[in-house]
Amino acid sequence: DMQPTGVGALALAYEQLKNKLTKEGLFDIDSKRPLPPAPKRIAVVTSETGAALQDIISVISRRNPGVAIVVCPVIVQGESAPASMCAALEKIYSTEGIDLIIIGRGGGSYEDLFCFNDETLVRKIYESPIPVISAVGHETDFTIADFVADLRAPTPSAAAELAVPDYCEILYSVDKTLDIMTETLQRRID
Repeated sequence: DMQPTGVGALALAYEQLKNKLTKEGLFDIDSKRPLPPAPKRIAVVTSETGAALQDIISVISRRNPGVAIVVCPVIVQGESAPASMCAALEKIYSTEGIDLIIIGRGGGSYEDLFCFNDETLVRKIYESPIPVISAVGHETDFTIADFVADLRAPTPSAAAELAVPDYCEILYSVDKTLDIMTETLQRRID
């Protein structure tokens, strides 16, 4: 009897679960929800000590300082990580006023990121009543959580950029609209 070891065993488990969930329709494009255009409260499910959290907070605060960030600290590596993330998601699902969820962590080895391939966690993300952005690792890293989420971001910083509109762009748009309305009203008066 021969069994793959190390990354080989993990890669086999990954492919088997990915194929199973694909057949069940968990990755279907029809099940993806659009992100809210202007979220007011974003829950961030990640390690409270990782650089990913600081990156997300920094980008959201810079792009749109009026957005509230609800930090949900979890374990993002190892055997207890999936249960930790599932428990946090369950709390978020029962919390009023959360418009969007970002779940993820910074880069790491294939083994470090493997907890985001846990079937229980993936199903918990799928049943979310709130849109979810998966932001795991770096651009080349893919997890099953990425496939089931409503949107995959290549990095945690990119997730923050995708999550909120730029406040300066909103102000510019409002100013342009105000100018057009003023001109139109003036023409009518004339």
